[in-house]
Amino acid sequence: MTVTYEWNCKTVDVHPAEGSETDVVYNVHWIVTGVSDELDSDGNAYQSNSIGIQTVSLNSESQFIPFNELTNEIVVGWTKEAIGEEQVEAIESGIKEFINQEINPTSVTMTIAG
Repeated sequence: MTVTYEWNCKTVDVHPAEGSETDVVYNVHWIVTGVSDELDSDGNAYQSNSIGIQTVSLNSESQFIPFNELTNEIVVGWTKEAIGEEQVEAIESGIKEFINQEINPTSVTMTIAG
């Protein structure tokens, strides 16, 4: 099974002013969606999400990017760097495991008639 991951880091908290900069991102609300290449009986891909909030800090060593020039790709990079490679892998592995449990359940809930 192959799972494709999409990171959405488009929702952020900003400080209206920090030093000489405006609209400085300090918190990223992230959503990671994993979509399997396997389909259910209705033809839909199995998928799962993980959500969280990550604090990021203004780095004085890098060039400030104005808010209106930010992209999801840029903020995903900041977020993954702040989270760390090991935790990013854990998030994605958890999503894959959840999808695998949907495809190959080890437990199901049933209702007794009567």
